[in-house]
Amino acid sequence: MARTPLMAGNWKMNLDHLEANQLIQKLSFTLADAGYDPSQSEAVVIPPFTDIRTVQTAIDADSVPLKYGAQNVSTHDNGAFTGDISTAMLVKLGCSYVVVGHSERREYHGETNEIVGEKAKKVLDAGMVPIMCCGEALDIRKEGTHVDFVLGQISQMLAPLSAQQVAQSVIAYEPIWAIGTGEVATPADAQEVCGAIRRHVAELFDQTTADAVRIQYGGSVKASNVRDIMAQPDVDGALVGGASLKPEEFAKIIMFYA
Repeated sequence: MARTPLMAGNWKMNLDHLEANQLIQKLSFTLADAGYDPSQSEAVVIPPFTDIRTVQTAIDADSVPLKYGAQNVSTHDNGAFTGDISTAMLVKLGCSYVVVGHSERREYHGETNEIVGEKAKKVLDAGMVPIMCCGEALDIRKEGTHVDFVLGQISQMLAPLSAQQVAQSVIAYEPIWAIGTGEVATPADAQEVCGAIRRHVAELFDQTTADAVRIQYGGSVKASNVRDIMAQPDVDGALVGGASLKPEEFAKIIMFYA
């Protein structure tokens, strides 16, 4: 099954709405000048909540071939949950994707695999696509138990979902020790875990589901290493952090195929 690569830029807590507008415009011009073909890779930006409306307006105004999403979502639909954002709010803003379970949410906000699965189901039920994050810390990698650790995360995250829902989802493998450190898993490292994830999905559901789900690699992805990473058979895209804040750099990552 042909899986369209998904190149998603996670802006994290960076850029105000004015800076967001400038980045989208620069990224749009850069991609257009380079002859970007959306059929070769799907490009997505994941801005902070305060930037989403601006990003929506900038993309819609010029018919920019980008999709956009949110960095988190509540498990609640509405009510007395100060600071939370619901799926309905994101749908009204035209979001296509929602990142759930990023390692920073897990570390700083105590999100568990079960919470990630609950959020993913909410996102899917609302008609959006979850990007479900998983990955190991350096000590687990050094112990050599990283594959088993990640597959344990996958089992718990996917537990609330049907095979059809999993097939529509995205799984992002992010070795925590490679996020924002300049360190990057080798292409072989990325393939080892992404391949294991796909085989595990087949065991949990079926091969059709495993063949459909897109699996990203995340962690210090740059224009200089993305092509080798994307050459791996079970890597279907990248979840990009710092490099997505640089329009020229992110454009090269999006157009890794060129």
